[in-house]
Parts: sequence; structure tokens; C-alpha cells
Amino acid sequence: MKKNAQPLAEVFGHPVTDASSRADRYRSQRLCPFNNKVPNCTKDKAKSPLGVCSIQHDGSPVITCPIRFREDWLITDDAASFFFPEGTKWSSLTEIRLNDGNGKSAGNIDIVLVAYDDNGKVKDFGALEIQAVYISGNVRDPFEYFMEEPKGRAFMDWSNQPNYPRPDYLSSSRKRLVPQLFFKGGILHSWKKKSAVALNKSFFDTLPPLTTVSRKKADIAWLIYDIELCGSGAEKRYRLKKVDEVFTEFEPALLSITTPVPGRIDDFMNMLQVKIDGELETPPTNMTIDKPF
Repeated sequence: MKKNAQPLAEVFGHPVTDASSRADRYRSQRLCPFNNKVPNCTKDKAKSPLGVCSIQHDGSPVITCPIRFREDWLITDDAASFFFPEGTKWSSLTEIRLNDGNGKSAGNIDIVLVAYDDNGKVKDFGALEIQAVYISGNVRDPFEYFMEEPKGRAFMDWSNQPNYPRPDYLSSSRKRLVPQLFFKGGILHSWKKKSAVALNKSFFDTLPPLTTVSRKKADIAWLIYDIELCGSGAEKRYRLKKVDEVFTEFEPALLSITTPVPGRIDDFMNMLQVKIDGELETPPTNMTIDKPF
């Protein structure tokens, strides 16, 4: 695929082409418009945040920051509709530690949705995990280059630079999604509690096919989002939009995602043959030590 000349899509919550005073303020003050725990962006480094919310890949933006999914808290509304009956009173809590049976941490749940009765007593909950995409390559260099002159470098050509940034879907699933499902998801499933996963459509499309079930029978709701460029002029911004939802049971989904697709055994045998031929054709180097004793 041909690289986009400009690898960055959004910086500090605004398209790189946005030259409005609002975008200038967010960039200069390093602000986050997507409900971060503090007003500022804290990605990577609090004092020197990497304010890239999404990057361009094959002509479309890909979300690379989990906080980006918090826009207007749409994800919590969508998750709540899966977890609870209509009309349920609920609230949300972020970064809640989950322990295993030995008191050891299994990790933090990104968002826990808590249902409560008229007296404020907790009666149910569900876990919402956010799966942004890892980046392969170097995104800080183009980010810092852009930030030196945002208005003049909105259409910069970074395509010939080394370590051009791109989404790493394989690492995103193996290093983040699978452990999340296996450890935290396993505990929640043993408690018979539902989970939801919010992720980019381009990421979901790289996962193995999942066996779907009805919403009522599902253990997991896969909430699939894209960001679309909306508005015009100074108001032109990317907006989070749910484009699909997929319902699965826990164990079949985990099995599908953790089962590798095998390659051809003949290819592996040929590779072994090449290596063994090289070993047999190259005699070992033996050094003789005169009178070692």
C-alpha cells in the first residue's frame, strides 16, 4: 500500500488541517477534548505528551490513543445498553483494579459500568475495555516536526522518512487484546458478568472470524467505531461513530483469537532444508591448542 504523505490525522483532538484559534489553543496548551482524567493530554509523557490521537493509514484515520474513544462518552451509552435493561440507573468508574483469587492484580478495567437501585445500592456491573492500536515505527518525530509549525506543515510529506509510523494490528491483538480477554475477561466470565470491547473497525477487521450469537445470549459485545470528518470550515472535525456491534460468547471468541492460523508445513520443511544444507556445507572451525598441559 502507498503511504500517506502526512502520517498524522489528529493532534490534540483536532485535524492537522485545522487552523482555527480553537485548534491553536489546544495545541499550545496541550489539551485533551476527550475526557481525560485531567484537562491536559498525558499520553506517553505528562510533561511532553505525545498528542497524536489518530494516524492516517491507507487513506483512513486509525485511533491510536484509548482516551480518544471517550468522546461524548458514547461508548458507555453503547455498553450500558448491552449490560443493563432499559431504564436502569447506572454510572461509570474508570481504571478499577481487578484482583485474582490470590489477591494479585489481573490488571485495571478501563471502565466499569455500575447499576444501582433507588437507594444507591450496587446491584450489577459490566466491564468495558478500550482497545486502541499500537504504532509500529516512530510517530514522535513527525509529531514534533509538525508542532514546530502546525499551519505550515499540515500537508507535510513524511513518506521518505525512516520508521514511518503505521498501525501494528498484530501486536495490538497479541500483546493487549488477548491478555485482556484471558486474564480479566476470564475472571469476569467466571462471575457471569458481561464485557464489552470498544475498538476501531480497521482493527476488528484484522481479527479472525468470530462466531456470533444473539445479544441476549452473548457474554461479550464488540463495539466497533470509526471517526468520520464532519462539518465545514473551522468546525470541521473528526467525530466518533459506532459503525457496528457484534455479539459473541466468551470461550468461542477467546479460542478464535488465540488460535493461530497455521502456515504450510512444506514451507517450514524447505526452510529447515536450506539451513541444514548450509550447516553441512560449512565445516566447523576447530582450533588446535599445542600442549594444553
